[in-house]
Amino acid sequence: MSDTSLKYTYEQIKEISDSILARTEQRPKLGIVCGSGLGGLADLLSDAEEMDYTSIPGFPTSTVKGHGGKLVFGKLEGVPCVCMKGRFHYYEGYPMWKTVAPIQIMSLMGVKALIVTNAAGGMNPDFKAGDIMIIKDHINLVGITGENPLRGANDERFGPRFPACNKIYSKELQVILKKAANELGLQDHLKEGVYIFCAGPCYESPAELKFMRMIGADAVGMSTVPETIVASYCGMTVLGMSLITNLVIADVDSEEMPNHAEVLEMATKRGVDMQNLTRLIVRWGQHVWSEGMDG
Repeated sequence: MSDTSLKYTYEQIKEISDSILARTEQRPKLGIVCGSGLGGLADLLSDAEEMDYTSIPGFPTSTVKGHGGKLVFGKLEGVPCVCMKGRFHYYEGYPMWKTVAPIQIMSLMGVKALIVTNAAGGMNPDFKAGDIMIIKDHINLVGITGENPLRGANDERFGPRFPACNKIYSKELQVILKKAANELGLQDHLKEGVYIFCAGPCYESPAELKFMRMIGADAVGMSTVPETIVASYCGMTVLGMSLITNLVIADVDSEEMPNHAEVLEMATKRGVDMQNLTRLIVRWGQHVWSEGMDG
């Protein structure tokens, strides 16, 4: 199917899902999406099996440094998982529907819940680089200006034509995340706030950042929101975490320049903490993703 087509049909998504499941005996109940530099989350899985995105017919491929380009199947704290080691961004040139196709594929593979991570720029003056923000809500700036991931014909087998977005992010999982942060001594680095999704690939101008802060955004990035919208639409329980890798530059007279290298550097520095948090969340959230598991 070409990128100019409207979007994948249910039958095409099922065909891709079935082709993936035919290559593994594992049946994931939890999906994890790794943000820039956070692919080490996939290394937590035991009994791991990897599939290159390029080996999956119809699957997009990652083009951004820090995104590995593999589906990794395995178990984390006994929970069957599939981990996206590398995601897809609108700025890479993909149509919006194709950036979220993997989430629909996960849904048809039997995934019940999704943990999404990203690297984000901190706008809230109380944030500092290295903080971890619980996503309690989002602003879909790209979506409300015309590029919603659900645009186009709807198939009720995935979800409703007009899905609600006021309860995308699970409060129950947020409580578990806070408990995990306390257990690991990370409570002083844990924040919560609103993530705003921008198209990229440009970093935002000072005027744009001031506008975003004015409308309630605490952190900004170029991913995540299309995925969480579609996950919720497909009936998944969702947890979102942003690693604040840098503070935005909202002063037009500043000599500083944002860059991707600092994003990857901070992701590397805090990656182990993100991994430890994820492990505890999975351990303590067993009841959320255990539906359908044997025993």
